[in-house]
Amino acid sequence: MTQMFYRLFRPTQYNLKDEVLSGLTVALALVPEAVAFSIIAGVSPLIGLYTAFIIGLITSIMGGRPGMISGATGAIAVIVVALVIQHGVEYLFAAAVLMGVIQVIVGVLKLGKLIRLVPHPVIFGFVNGLAIIIFTSQFAQFRIELPEGGTAWMEGNQLYIMLGLVLLTMAIIKFLPKITTAIPSALAAILTISMIVIFGGVDTRTVGDIASISGGLPTFHLPSVPLTWETFMIILPYSAIMAGVGLIESLLTLTLIDEITETRGRGNKECIAQGVANMTTGFFGGMGGCAMIGQSLINVNAGGRTRISGTVAAVVLLLFIMFFSTYIEMVPMAALVGLMFMVAIGTFEWASLKVFGKVPVSDIIILVLVTLITVLLHNLALAVLVGVIIASLVYSWENSKRIRSRKRIDENGVKHYEMYGPLFFASATNFGEKFDPIHDPEEIIIDFAESRIVDHSGLDAVHKVTERYYKVGKTVYIRHLDTSSKNLLNRAEKIIKVNYAPDEEDYKIVVE
Repeated sequence: MTQMFYRLFRPTQYNLKDEVLSGLTVALALVPEAVAFSIIAGVSPLIGLYTAFIIGLITSIMGGRPGMISGATGAIAVIVVALVIQHGVEYLFAAAVLMGVIQVIVGVLKLGKLIRLVPHPVIFGFVNGLAIIIFTSQFAQFRIELPEGGTAWMEGNQLYIMLGLVLLTMAIIKFLPKITTAIPSALAAILTISMIVIFGGVDTRTVGDIASISGGLPTFHLPSVPLTWETFMIILPYSAIMAGVGLIESLLTLTLIDEITETRGRGNKECIAQGVANMTTGFFGGMGGCAMIGQSLINVNAGGRTRISGTVAAVVLLLFIMFFSTYIEMVPMAALVGLMFMVAIGTFEWASLKVFGKVPVSDIIILVLVTLITVLLHNLALAVLVGVIIASLVYSWENSKRIRSRKRIDENGVKHYEMYGPLFFASATNFGEKFDPIHDPEEIIIDFAESRIVDHSGLDAVHKVTERYYKVGKTVYIRHLDTSSKNLLNRAEKIIKVNYAPDEEDYKIVVE
């Protein structure tokens, strides 16, 4: 067991100081995020904090992407609001357990590789939308509660102080690395702003003004829900959506971190880790979560590349809750807002703005649409799903126009149709229009040397062409099919009959 953990935490290259300090920075940034997401979900702030600790710890130890940070997220919080309001928090815990089970099944079935089907414009749109959400969500910290109820924007000195501290935080994060890299610039900014506020007696909003984060160790707790089919059907829709959103956000974040670090994570392993983490958090009074792109970028930018930084972040977060809540509650929100502003700026794919006019219009439409859905609906799963569907339709449409044929008649009077381009559902109609059974000679050969049959619609298109020729007493031969296309035709032999050309070895001629 000791050797297993040694191998787990023994990367080939790492800087222990950077890993620990980046973990500490992430832990500080996790506090207000976890509290805010708990409030969105309508549960106690401690539930969000415990979720961040449990999920962060488990995914750091057994996840497929070292350096990636997971915890309670806004995407999951938005989903569970209705469940908490209608059925109570215990159903939320049960839903988190079922969410984890679904994610483990996805990982065991190795479905994590499906993230490769997400086109680049969709990833750009997802990242840009998330960056805008991170940026705009910080505006809530510039509002204050009124004595008579409701909120209003800060004014006067209160606003100027908040803006000044935010800008100073951003300046430290931006320019400190040019002077020294001995300490992560984000951590230095938080500590500097905190000392200015605490020792300077500056009156500004702090973490403690949002909610108390004081608590003890999370305790094991079986969800107090009836073990009935009715309960299962209540939580299943929520769990399925939570699992889908969680995996999409986690795997896309994994892809982003892969690009930044020029390494490759393991998607299926991450799916299993996310599932185990969510099952565990459900049994310890947690709300469910997934990878956090903002905190992951904070960690990577601060030097975190291994499991050490994520583990340190989770453990330090628990220490904050148990022993140092008084001090953490003194951290000014302005420092954390400035940090998240810089994360948003760094997250946004500015290179995507340069592709306008240089890539197909369809890619631009997909990028913009995914960004808008992400920003306006805060539904990451829907945004990615819509983007993938549109990209697939565009791809199918473009390929449907690529089915072509060269026609010639040989010295024996046999007409050859030399096809090129894929034959599938979208190109089946165009394929059928290439042939002229009435005016063609007694025998024709369809040559698939530069084409292939992809699906059942392609099989049916070939069958319909052969039938048309058969009705007028003419014969069609198939030549140069690739292995996969031959296998398709052979499996469908009972319902689709074709003649292979005599020079097609190892395949018999099927006579009508």
